[in-house]
Amino acid sequence: MLKGGEEMKEIFIERTSEILRIAVKENNVLMECLMEEVNDNPFPGQIYKGIVKNIVPAIKCAFIDIGYKKNAYMYMDTKMKNQGLKKGQEVLVQVIKEDMENKGPKVTNWVTLPGRNIVLDLLNKGLSFSRKISNEEFKKYIRANLIIDPEIAVKIRTSAENTDISLINREYDELYKQYININKKFMYSSNVGVVFNDGGIIGRILRDKADESTSKIYINSLDDYESVKSFVNNVTGLNIEVIHYDGERTLFHNFGIEKEILNLRNDRVYLNCGGYIVINKTEALYAIDVNSGKNIKGSNIQKTALVTNLQAAKEIARQVRLRNLSGIIIVDFIDMTMEEHKAQVMNELKNGFSSDKNKTRIYNFTELNLVQITRKMIGKSINEYIEENCSCCSGKGKKLKFSYLCLLIKNEVLGISNKYQIKDILIEIDEKYKKELQDDIPEFIKNIHALDKTIYVNFIRSPENFKVEPLLFAKQIEDARILKIYG
Repeated sequence: MLKGGEEMKEIFIERTSEILRIAVKENNVLMECLMEEVNDNPFPGQIYKGIVKNIVPAIKCAFIDIGYKKNAYMYMDTKMKNQGLKKGQEVLVQVIKEDMENKGPKVTNWVTLPGRNIVLDLLNKGLSFSRKISNEEFKKYIRANLIIDPEIAVKIRTSAENTDISLINREYDELYKQYININKKFMYSSNVGVVFNDGGIIGRILRDKADESTSKIYINSLDDYESVKSFVNNVTGLNIEVIHYDGERTLFHNFGIEKEILNLRNDRVYLNCGGYIVINKTEALYAIDVNSGKNIKGSNIQKTALVTNLQAAKEIARQVRLRNLSGIIIVDFIDMTMEEHKAQVMNELKNGFSSDKNKTRIYNFTELNLVQITRKMIGKSINEYIEENCSCCSGKGKKLKFSYLCLLIKNEVLGISNKYQIKDILIEIDEKYKKELQDDIPEFIKNIHALDKTIYVNFIRSPENFKVEPLLFAKQIEDARILKIYG
């Protein structure tokens, strides 16, 4: 049971035949949303046995056959201790980035096995601690009581500070067994391919987010429900209610998460003070601009700037995590002249990323009053999952993916069916989806769960993309007759 004032966390896990989605709410505010396509493609965290197929010294890159249709690529440098690689050599690698367009998956020989409290590092040796751990007495205690293999490295995570040493030792033993099994598969397997799955984003979320502040986990898949329930029951100190959701509408729609995901398509995010931030993506980086907007009531310009920037800093951290932005991020805050105010804004920004498990670095204000953020890529951004280039505008604009649009329409169809108990439904849909829909009408009907309905479709120009409404009267049905595509 959570005490008054403590953070309350809820996790939502929704699986369909095409995609796995996980959302994390803290005090009923959506903080993170992760997605993973359900296929056999390599995904971040997986460990493979591979063979070096080619080395290109000019770009310091090795191309590696891991048993996938595309060769993986790996950068070579002294830090990775991989500059001595040779063509035909067998290597153990870990996926750090999914394949995209013409590129295969990005891999590294810096293989790690993460747990809740520790991380095994198979490239290095020795014991190290998270930079966030400053307690020297704790470090001394761990060094005296944690026995590790001198041939591998162990990093102590911040969560270990509140964990009994017996549990840390137990976790080390479990991870070490995984390491031994991975080594055996690598040494004795004659074929390239997967030697270890880390559970994908479900495994990562359970390790990083399921803690004492987590009250509930909602799951729509029965298999995932059983797996998560087993995990929770086997971790000491967790008191999480695991709930199997079996409603008609999708889990994300039922809890209002779907609407919030759609809002992430907007470049502009408004702040409570009246100001707003604008998020723009370029080829090289993300640029975030902070504007005072309607926050002009105060007579003190510096105070107005501080209030707006503080709210913006908090929201920027949330938006970066929520949208899963990565790479270089440049923030243009409203100009402040007082160093004290700049320090407050920096602290607010850093606090917003304090629980972010993606490696993030924040650099102080430059001479141009810009703040630079770098964030490690893990998976795709949210927009990459729900949007695609629009062929109607020569690829210059974006549109919702047709598969995602079908998911939204399905929720509306199910809602109408439950409310009205009728079979005739009119769907108005933007004409840019006309070809995709007409190419496979049976598949469209199946995807929107309308096999027992009579469906009418009208193609229009609409910024809202679609509208679904029931045909309640005989006159409505007669007028829509020429629009019927099914039933």
